[in-house]
Amino acid sequence: MTIARRTFLTTAASFAAVAPFVSRARAAEVSWQFGHGFPANHPLQIRAVEAAERIKKDSDGRMEIDVLPNSQLGGDSDLLAQVRSGAIQMFSTGGLILSTLVPVASINGMGFVFKDYGAVWSAMDGDLGKVVRTGFEKAGLFAFERMWDNGFREITTKARAINGPEDLKNFKIRVPISQLYVSLFSALGAAPTSINLAEVYTALQTGVVDGQENPLVVANTAKFYEVQKFCSLTNHVWDGSWLLANGRAWRTLPDDLKAIVGRNFNESGLVQRQDIAKLNENLQTDLQAKGLTFNKTDPEPFREALRKAGFYAEWKAKYGEEAWSALESSVGKLA
Repeated sequence: MTIARRTFLTTAASFAAVAPFVSRARAAEVSWQFGHGFPANHPLQIRAVEAAERIKKDSDGRMEIDVLPNSQLGGDSDLLAQVRSGAIQMFSTGGLILSTLVPVASINGMGFVFKDYGAVWSAMDGDLGKVVRTGFEKAGLFAFERMWDNGFREITTKARAINGPEDLKNFKIRVPISQLYVSLFSALGAAPTSINLAEVYTALQTGVVDGQENPLVVANTAKFYEVQKFCSLTNHVWDGSWLLANGRAWRTLPDDLKAIVGRNFNESGLVQRQDIAKLNENLQTDLQAKGLTFNKTDPEPFREALRKAGFYAEWKAKYGEEAWSALESSVGKLA
């Protein structure tokens, strides 16, 4: 008992002597929260966590970022409000949500403007991305240089494949609750209906709509292949995710931490882009095995139909000459 007690007291005294040092060594100078709505197994979450781990290592533990998926801190609108107020420090979502604050943020959602990823990254890593980031800065937000990928949106249908704009005449298609998407498909002669994503399967099953448009990952996870026969690779809209920080929180970071955080999130963004491209390739194979028939389309007839309908001219006026010129410098003349 005496030996055990002495051992315990010696150990406890030793721990007490070093504990304050250990605590100080592990304590971060800066702790941030990064909230988003993607699931825990999504490439955005996986790569963001990896970036946060590298940031902690590269900063010798001075900075920690807790990445919280699955809308744990609230939905997209709530998270946007929280990052603006400084309640959280980082947030990620697409341009449609962010356009409620910065209207030009939705410009990457223009219909049939990006024929491939080369055109996407030329624009978003180039002049167009700079224009949008300037808009965020004016709204009190810092946008990281590299936008992350959500993928192209494709059209699934029940009765026939979509090969050209004529196939969309009077076609009942579900679209998100968004003026931009309604405007796009209306200009192509379709009959767009805005329906919440959770209700789309039933709407397809009962014939409320004949088709829908989404990235392939949504068509797979929502099991649309059970009530659709065709998938037309229209690539009609590309969407990505901006990584945003509260502007005040960013400005108060020491310059060396800014460099560490920026470098790691931008590097992870490039890897995440590769993840999404590979994921979509695999999904096409999986969805074919589940019964969907795929076809590719030529974007130019769709573009010409939108020009004739005045779609591009209408949105050019809304976005302004600077943003529109930056877009056209990467994708060619639209309006």
